[in-house]
Amino acid sequence: MWTAVLVFIATLILGVPVAFSLGSATVVYLYLKGVSLGLIAQRMFTGLDSFPFMAIPFFILAGDLMNTSGITKKLVNFANVIVGHIKGGLGHVNIVSCMFFAGITGSAIADASAVGSMLIPAMEEEGFDLDFSAGLTASAAIVGPIIPPSIPFVIYSLLSSTSVAALFMAGMIPGILVGISLMIVTYILAVKRNYPYTKQKPTFQEIVKATVQGIIPLLMPVIILGGILAGVFTATEASGVAVVYALFIGFFVYKNLDWKTVKHILINTGKTTGTVFLIIACSNIFNWALVVEQVPQQMATFVAHIFTNRVILLLAINIVLLIVGTFMEGTAAMIILVPILLKIVEGYGIHPVMLGAIVVLNLMIGLLTPPVGLVLYTVCGITHISLERLTKAVLPFLIVEIGILFLVTYVEPISMFLPRFFGYVK
Repeated sequence: MWTAVLVFIATLILGVPVAFSLGSATVVYLYLKGVSLGLIAQRMFTGLDSFPFMAIPFFILAGDLMNTSGITKKLVNFANVIVGHIKGGLGHVNIVSCMFFAGITGSAIADASAVGSMLIPAMEEEGFDLDFSAGLTASAAIVGPIIPPSIPFVIYSLLSSTSVAALFMAGMIPGILVGISLMIVTYILAVKRNYPYTKQKPTFQEIVKATVQGIIPLLMPVIILGGILAGVFTATEASGVAVVYALFIGFFVYKNLDWKTVKHILINTGKTTGTVFLIIACSNIFNWALVVEQVPQQMATFVAHIFTNRVILLLAINIVLLIVGTFMEGTAAMIILVPILLKIVEGYGIHPVMLGAIVVLNLMIGLLTPPVGLVLYTVCGITHISLERLTKAVLPFLIVEIGILFLVTYVEPISMFLPRFFGYVK
């Protein structure tokens, strides 16, 4: 098993895609154990043969449809009416827009691309530093997979046999806290650097108009969460409902979708889904090898001898996840580490739902850290600034996000209050 692990690490260092690194490591393991390689196809198929996994392509498709339907401008206008008059103006609009988008796309990269391509040029034109605008956009975009709906939470639920609805609720308060903390940093920097803002508050008519325009896209997360919480449909069925709603909005309300555009969206959704599912399939083989060798149990026993204190254990988990997040894509990291972590925390009274909030928040922060910070690369592509400049601009926001992470880690009600309130957790 250790030979396979070394192969996995070596191929990652060489730049081999994560899915193929996992697959290569498992091939080596099976060969050394004398097991038929035909097992690979079987385990890859069974790893994907799960009804809840259907939520992933549907949520991706719904997000792409809503983005293409021209909702960006309407949500930005709505956010501008709410927070545009606060010192820091468009900076706060950027953050609130990303929080709104989080309830629609559930993807950090989609949020960074949609909001960043519109607001970064607008912020620069109004007098904000380009580095600040880019760093803020990247930092705010990671809220996407924390506030429900969230693809990482769907994956975690399958790995931990935990309620998707409970996980969605667990991410709500942490996501809002991240947004508020970013707004505080933005306000401080705006005052210090004298960034512009709209001093005149919006009129009643402007508020009504922006609200009417913004309410249509914002109904999507309401429908998704409301339906799940009311027991009308499951998370997987909710993803299908989200697609139907997005198609209805695009074709009959905004009337800017056509079948040619939908064809391109379907192709892009297929590509994204294929990438995610390949990682999941290859990770399932690797996890099978870990289970056969009883690695999770061995790790749990090892950790139990080292950490007798829950506080120190949680600190160690956070440090490991933050480090892993810097060089491994979140989905792969989650699929490999979650089974091990669940076994480790069993004896420490840490609920799987709370662990899910900690894991997802950690790995989303990893999207802001090189060398595998996918959100950083997305924003670099929009702004054409160097990775070094963007990383430096992200630092003030990254610090407060890590602060929120530790708050979520050590103050249990932040992640557990809503799941308990709605009866998903006792």
